[in-house]
Amino acid sequence: MGKRPRRNHTPAFKAKVALAAVKGEKTLAELAQQFDVHPNQITQWKGQLLEGAAGVFGRDTSEAAASCVDVKSLHAKIGELTLENDFLEGALTKAGLLSAKR
Repeated sequence: MGKRPRRNHTPAFKAKVALAAVKGEKTLAELAQQFDVHPNQITQWKGQLLEGAAGVFGRDTSEAAASCVDVKSLHAKIGELTLENDFLEGALTKAGLLSAKR
């Protein structure tokens, strides 16, 4: 008897199963039989739902501040690379290695 092929469940299905587990109206074994998934998988999805529930109501200010720092450093890197490209383009044009048409 061969293994069952790997199944990919949609996020909506995972949420439905996890919410049913959070309600607690049925046991994990009953839910596993009803939805045809392993009880460990239901426990994992339930944990993910509970961990991510706070994110539904908004982001923390510390996360927003951290993303601003990343954006600033990325803008700085873009400016640095633009300067390097302009310098190299001018140097190659003077050396005759870069055609005037671009």
